[in-house]
Amino acid sequence: MSCMCIEKRTELLHHKFGITASAEQKVIALAGNPNTGKSTVFNALTGLNQHTGNWPGKTVGNAQGTFTHKGQSFLLVDLPGTYSLLPNSVDEQVARDFICFGQPDVTLVVVDATAMERNLNLALQVMEITDQVVLCVNLIDEAERKGIEINIADLSKKLGIPVVATAARQKRGLEELQERLLDVACGNIVPDPFMLRYSQEIEQAISELELKLTPLLKGTLKARWVALRLLDGDDTLLQDIERYMTEEPLQDPSLGREQEVSPSWPQA
Repeated sequence: MSCMCIEKRTELLHHKFGITASAEQKVIALAGNPNTGKSTVFNALTGLNQHTGNWPGKTVGNAQGTFTHKGQSFLLVDLPGTYSLLPNSVDEQVARDFICFGQPDVTLVVVDATAMERNLNLALQVMEITDQVVLCVNLIDEAERKGIEINIADLSKKLGIPVVATAARQKRGLEELQERLLDVACGNIVPDPFMLRYSQEIEQAISELELKLTPLLKGTLKARWVALRLLDGDDTLLQDIERYMTEEPLQDPSLGREQEVSPSWPQA
């Protein structure tokens, strides 16, 4: 990320999300379903170097903490626990907005090793938004006690992102987790997330929208993901794009509203 982009992100985090990050820090968004041990991972990584408050204009709690690995400082932002990033609640909208518009260097998704099928739904949704994802398979000790075996290497290969098994309460796997976060944040590892494919009719509609969206978004958001949300009738996304990324409304009759992008729209 260039110096200008870092400066813009620092300003965005402060003014839009109430988060103060130094230019040198790598910002990590921490996401996960409730009851996955996400808060335990947060506490294990940050120790006492944390503080809490509320997201601006919301009654939703906001916890932030810092840690250092191999001389690199990280700011870890603990997002509300959610089962989905479809904005059906304030918690879900806060989590989605930060991953989309807060420009985190990495999104760390915590899943419960004993309930992978249910938890991976959120991970797949995050992977549709951003490539910069690390998966933390937490509670691996409980899975082992139940006789559940997880092939971490194979899961990583199938998902196309780094996957680390942890037992955060015992601080097991945390060193490797920090290493993978550093690798992705610094570009030593470039994830290539698995892409969900839909029916031919939906894929055709996605392609048509992508052609219109790509020049407008300029790499700030994945055009495919925005197209999916528009097809799903998610009006809140356009409102949030205007709130976080433009000074003037997006306007284009072909997308249901004008799409004139402000000159202040962040550059890729």
